[in-house]
Amino acid sequence: MSLVELIAQADERGLAASGLACLDRCVPVLGGGDDLLRPLWARLAEGEDWHTPLAGARAALATAKDTPGASGEAAALARRMLDAAPAAPTGAAVREWADGCSVAALQVHRLLDAAPWGGARPVSARREGRTDGMSPLVAAELRRQIRILELLSTKDPGPGGLRQALDVSQEGRRVLRAVVSRKARGTG
Repeated sequence: MSLVELIAQADERGLAASGLACLDRCVPVLGGGDDLLRPLWARLAEGEDWHTPLAGARAALATAKDTPGASGEAAALARRMLDAAPAAPTGAAVREWADGCSVAALQVHRLLDAAPWGGARPVSARREGRTDGMSPLVAAELRRQIRILELLSTKDPGPGGLRQALDVSQEGRRVLRAVVSRKARGTG
């Protein structure tokens, strides 16, 4: 199933986790720490509103400097993901946000990938399943997005599904942090 189909079928919790995971993986380009979004994950796990921790994350990143090695365009995309996050992870707004985060995260990875993009196919075509010639960093991000939605698509994924989604996101954050670090050193 394509990423677009998975997003279309996801429930609110899956959509919120998907959008949050995309944002979480892109935090390294904003200079944010690994635990910056942890309070949002906790609120999502508890089924509670995340307005207060979202405001805290926005405040923390308002003064943070973009990470050296991250392009200004990549940082702008990540900031837009954070700014567009709905105050509550429910309703139609969360679907729109999750879909936008999916596209933005793939674009961030494309901008930071040292490998060629692999043709003229836009990000939207990649999300629909046309992945031939895709660069490794973008392909890995696409797989992570699909995996997270699959983990949360079962009838009752419980807290274990959300924990696994967080684990997938953390692994992706480590990868992107390494890519940004290499670029800052001028070796990527």
